[in-house]
Amino acid sequence: MNAASASAQTTPFKAAESSSATVVRRHLRFGWMSLLLFLTLGLALEAMHGFKVQAYLNVMNETRRLMWTLAHAHGTLLGLAHIAFAFNVHCTPAWPVRVRTIASGALIGASLLMPGGFFLGGIWVYAGDPGLGIVLVPVGGILLFAAVLLTALSLKHFEIGPLGTRGNTRPPERKSR
Repeated sequence: MNAASASAQTTPFKAAESSSATVVRRHLRFGWMSLLLFLTLGLALEAMHGFKVQAYLNVMNETRRLMWTLAHAHGTLLGLAHIAFAFNVHCTPAWPVRVRTIASGALIGASLLMPGGFFLGGIWVYAGDPGLGIVLVPVGGILLFAAVLLTALSLKHFEIGPLGTRGNTRPPERKSR
């Protein structure tokens, strides 16, 4: 076997591995940045509470307070979901790329739409009802459902090696004599 055919045989494995590493990196970055953003929002909400900011604490602004608290909570938990998703991608190397890409996109969409919808719904409040931004939340919920379903189904491809090594799907290399 010459070097060109050996290289051609390992290319699909390297491409899948590279694609997997890109998805893991994307979700780790998105997850940690989401945690930073929404934990900062939580600190801002606590500060408004601590400094008795009436635009936040007034009884007339109860809907705003609820919407922003929900944005903080959902954003923080979805940030953690991205970190878990990255782990799942790392441990399911045989997960079909197309399905994994759909799950990845759905999780990112849910992470933008759900907290964003709650936050926007709290900016403009109409007679105790959240603003129009709230319509983004059910769409994000559907995307989150799809991402979780596809990720749960991917576990049939789960494989993890001893002490942090991942199962290798590459065929063993032959040593030349």
